[in-house]
Amino acid sequence: MPPTDQRSGPGTAGTHGGVDTRRAALAVLALCTTINVVSRGVGESFAVFLLPVAEAFEADRGALTGIYGLYMLAVGLMSPIAGTAFDRLGPRLTYGIGLSVFGLAYLLAGSASALWQIYLLVGLGGAVGASLIGMLPASGLASRWFQAGLPVAMGVLSASLGVGILLFAPLVHALIEAFGWRAAYRALGGLMIAVLVLSTVLPWRRIAAGSPAVVAARRDAAVGTQAWSLRRALRTPVFWALFAVMFFTSMSTYAVAPQLVAYLVDAGLPPLRAASIYGTVGLMSIVGMVAAGALAQRFGERRVAMLSYGSTIAGVGALALVPQGSPMLFAGAFVLLFGTMQGSRGPLVAVLSARHFAGGAQTGIFGGILFGMGTGGALGAWGSGALFDLTGGYGASFVLSAAGAACGLFLFLRVPGLGGPQIRRTAPAD
Repeated sequence: MPPTDQRSGPGTAGTHGGVDTRRAALAVLALCTTINVVSRGVGESFAVFLLPVAEAFEADRGALTGIYGLYMLAVGLMSPIAGTAFDRLGPRLTYGIGLSVFGLAYLLAGSASALWQIYLLVGLGGAVGASLIGMLPASGLASRWFQAGLPVAMGVLSASLGVGILLFAPLVHALIEAFGWRAAYRALGGLMIAVLVLSTVLPWRRIAAGSPAVVAARRDAAVGTQAWSLRRALRTPVFWALFAVMFFTSMSTYAVAPQLVAYLVDAGLPPLRAASIYGTVGLMSIVGMVAAGALAQRFGERRVAMLSYGSTIAGVGALALVPQGSPMLFAGAFVLLFGTMQGSRGPLVAVLSARHFAGGAQTGIFGGILFGMGTGGALGAWGSGALFDLTGGYGASFVLSAAGAACGLFLFLRVPGLGGPQIRRTAPAD
């Protein structure tokens, strides 16, 4: 097959084979996008479950957000494992195991009789499942099918996470209202099992093979260089800078997200409207996620990060003003500023990781970076609940969120490797 046309993406559109490859690449992107929608939609539905589960078990806010804190921590711990599993086992087994664990955990959560069981099933089991079917395997497959268009592909994959929140937040709320939270958990578990069954008919060998042109180009680029491994990546400043970016960004996001519905209800909004606003945040994040990849291609990661973090901080400020008057006006400003930029840093980090650590155990390295996302999210989620119990309000959580965004911005401004132009191609020797 002719080499990849750098202007047209994964294949060479001028030949029949190139057209077929391009269509295959888009089909793989559509598949990963769909599974990401389900994964993120189910995993992020916790915010809608928070109040009914708290009432059922008579638990305080810190205990409930602790479930989501465990979920994020487990996602972080699972990220390197999921990346290594994808590199060694391939997508068929990785997705199959993830869907099985996710589905079973949520089916059993519907029969939980104690809060610790929710911790085990939703916090731990849900995290294992989400890690194995989420952004890690999706980005691994995308990097096999896209080259020049990889930033846009990563933006689309990240945007699918926002679609998941948009679709599932009001759906889960409707299920809870109609049938109760236990039936809602069972329904989500059943959905995962249905996706698992449908996935068995997919041509996984072809999907895993990637675009011949992209695979050949990456193999040629790696000739004469030492392949990257997670151990070698750990010895580079860029790895730890990307790790820290994900840590502080996730801390900023999840200091707000798990309690957003509860906060808006406490501020006087009807529960359905609060859940819809939470879902609309996911809708607006689609714009930022897609735009982040496209804008980074033109203006560089650093400039996009400045816009993104600045908007996040302004959005947190707008959210804090919701109870002060004109709640829908300030809630709308929050959705526009915070929601648009929620998740927009993910495509930037994914592209920077793929660029700096091309070749070798790339997915495993990205998994190590996402460990920062899990630990930061765990701190943000648990910290926001603990601060609520300590202070009786949400103001301290908003300060924590803004501080996390400021730290992420500082890293992009101060670490040279995050600006985009300087690319290190060779792994350090043992």
